[in-house]
Amino acid sequence: MNASLIGKFLLMAGGAFIILWAVFLIAGKIPFTGKPPGDILIKRKNLAVYFPLATSLLLSVVLSTVMMIINLFRK
Repeated sequence: MNASLIGKFLLMAGGAFIILWAVFLIAGKIPFTGKPPGDILIKRKNLAVYFPLATSLLLSVVLSTVMMIINLFRK
């Protein structure tokens, strides 16, 4: 690998982290981001376990759709 390829990768990874940070920063203010039906929350005395099943499915569908659209425009 040459240095310019590694540099481009690091810039893209840094940009992705900044975008992800911004999404998490504003996620609490978006009304539909919470605990949708299908997410599992188990609370015990000293333990709370959260399984975001519905959120994971929804995120997977959205990201797959976005990637398919991007792939269509690249051809």
